[in-house]
Amino acid sequence: MPARDDLTTLDTPPASSSAAPTATREPGPGPVGSPWRGRLLIVGILLAALNLRPAVTSLGPLLEEVRDGLGMSGTVAGLLTSVPAVCFALFGLTAPRLARRRGPGAVVCAGLAAITAGLSLRPFAGGTPAFVAASALALAGIAVSNVLMPVIVKRWFPDRVGAMTGLYSMGLSLGTAAAAAATVPMTDALDVSWRAGLGVWALLAAVALVPWLFLARDRTKDAGEAPTKDAGAPRSGTDAAEPAGRARPITRSPIAWAMAVFFGLQATAAYITMGWMPQIFRDAGVSASTAGVLLAVIMAMGVPLSFVLPPIAARLRHQGVLVVILGVFGLSGYTGLYLAPAEGAWAWALLLGVANCAFPLALTMIGMRARTSAGVVRLSAFAQSTGYLLSIPGPLLVGALYQHSGGWGQPIALMAALMVPQIVAGVLAGRNRTLEDEI
Repeated sequence: MPARDDLTTLDTPPASSSAAPTATREPGPGPVGSPWRGRLLIVGILLAALNLRPAVTSLGPLLEEVRDGLGMSGTVAGLLTSVPAVCFALFGLTAPRLARRRGPGAVVCAGLAAITAGLSLRPFAGGTPAFVAASALALAGIAVSNVLMPVIVKRWFPDRVGAMTGLYSMGLSLGTAAAAAATVPMTDALDVSWRAGLGVWALLAAVALVPWLFLARDRTKDAGEAPTKDAGAPRSGTDAAEPAGRARPITRSPIAWAMAVFFGLQATAAYITMGWMPQIFRDAGVSASTAGVLLAVIMAMGVPLSFVLPPIAARLRHQGVLVVILGVFGLSGYTGLYLAPAEGAWAWALLLGVANCAFPLALTMIGMRARTSAGVVRLSAFAQSTGYLLSIPGPLLVGALYQHSGGWGQPIALMAALMVPQIVAGVLAGRNRTLEDEI
């Protein structure tokens, strides 16, 4: 499904003449208008980004308490860790149509309201079905916001897409890491149960909702454009130059499938990490609060590396070398986690945090594997929707293996094994070819 960088990938420029072909930057819309509206948009974007992962990463450190409180088996807990991927794949597909009808600002506002409601209801769940339903409500709000936040950035900050996307990415990484690190200490400090520890994140979502109540008044029903001075200009120079004729189905493209598999396997690793890594450390003898901090370290590595990797990737004709480097970090981290999970916990967290940065690399590669904006959007939609669907079984298998074997040896071996096809698919996806060449 389209995710947070679907449109920003259109703006990845080649750094030199030797770089791989990239989509050209589309003309942006007009300025944001009055200064106060620009400042409100910046605040709204940052606050929204902070709320797009706590519903997921706040659960991992308290998963043992949630399982005990709701009577979950390991398999059901694995199903719970797969819910984000399912919701992102399904609900995210509705975002473009909703934005065309209501305007992207209004849909993001509704998404934040759903996040607030879901996180508020989750602590009151009396059983697993109600808990999953409340989580799905919050995740549905995250899914539509994931898709439309890049539209907001591209639409209202056409001359600052890089800077605003950097701010958005930083906010998302900070929210991810903060929820992982702070949930258990905050629960202990307040001397409350896991229910209140999870529910407190609804307060942050409610704060983020406030500016969007004003921004939702923008009723322009085009998710990809804002009014410009030249209303008659073509939407995209690259689109206007596309040759006539019917393109072959994208399912005929090897590049599209390689990107989908690479995206899906890195998403699998990410959701297994967010859902199970704290439990792995806790079962090895690490305290609950430290396990949450270790997850935060893994997630926080994305803050600096998300700014470093895309420019490097744009300078390379073949991004496979970066895929291999990240894969080696991942295999090293899993090996250490298998052999000495507690003794080297901090080192394994750093190694896995680097490997986890395959996500921004995948998004950058999507932008480099198509020459036109239409090609980028088409490839992004296929690679991400297919990839998220491919990622669903991973956390389930980890939970089932954990329950069946009674330990983490087999699940960690599975995680390491999945890194091998991820490297292979990433190397194939990193070749200097474009979607248009194949379809």
